[in-house]
Amino acid sequence: MFNVFVSRQLPGKGLDKLKSSCNVTVYPPDQNISKEELLTAVKDQDAIITMLSDPVDEDVIKAGNRLQVIANYAVGFNNIHVDAATSRGIKVVNTPDVLTNATADLAWALLMSTARRVVEGDHLTRTGQFKGWEPELLLGAEVYGKTLGIVGAGRIGQAVAKRAVGFGMPVLYHNRTRLPESIEKECSIRYVNLDTLLTNSDFVSLHCPLTPETKHLIGERELELMKPTAVLVNTARGPVVDERALVHALKNGVIYGAGLDVFENEPALHPGLSELPNVVLTPHIASAGMETRFRMVDMVVNDVLAVLESRRPQNLVNPEIYHKEEI
Repeated sequence: MFNVFVSRQLPGKGLDKLKSSCNVTVYPPDQNISKEELLTAVKDQDAIITMLSDPVDEDVIKAGNRLQVIANYAVGFNNIHVDAATSRGIKVVNTPDVLTNATADLAWALLMSTARRVVEGDHLTRTGQFKGWEPELLLGAEVYGKTLGIVGAGRIGQAVAKRAVGFGMPVLYHNRTRLPESIEKECSIRYVNLDTLLTNSDFVSLHCPLTPETKHLIGERELELMKPTAVLVNTARGPVVDERALVHALKNGVIYGAGLDVFENEPALHPGLSELPNVVLTPHIASAGMETRFRMVDMVVNDVLAVLESRRPQNLVNPEIYHKEEI
């Protein structure tokens, strides 16, 4: 039987399918695994199912003396040294597409709750500070008819844009490459450069991948370009935003507020961020819809089995590996 290591307990019963034909080991503590523990765990495993927080670097890949496949329980895979895996003939798979609507929903939840100060209102009400209606109680930013800026117009960015139609919002977008005109029309979006987007948007929602080019894409200069009434939403990757610069901007009224599901040095927060009333913080739960998480388990399990049974997996990150094998 094949050996499969899973670095975190997964929801539902999706692993049962794997357990029927493989020796499955799930990392016992329900917490992030360290690199040292992963180096030990990967030995003699034919497959590993990993989380975005797992450091699957070149050392870990070399330690996997029998590895055939690394299955990341996430759409992102920047935690994996893909080139090192490819050079050793190891397939890398992920869970794309399935997260789109759940992530878009949470982006809107953060946008709305930040704009209308929902978390502050909840706290005030729960703690008995609500003494009755007041004309100036928790005045917030209105959403309908305002301009939405989307940075990164892939599947998730497009899904966020489509939701803006019901709010009568003009939508600007910036992307590494401009989208086809048919998609622009379908999503009712207009292409602009990043500076124009930041200057003209009332809400800026980030959906770009983390690359060397996008690290600290939103820093002090970019925040200064935004309106003092603007809200920044990040459900992409934490390091896309310079958290130090963001804390300064929120403290000093450079922008109105922020809604964050991801953080630069996750799970740690930059000093002062958690004390700010004009930021809504969620613990990386963009994909945490029940149906979505169950489908993610099915996807990684099916692709692990495909590789172990010498079939081509559906969600292959490094398809060039098949060309390499043919040479």
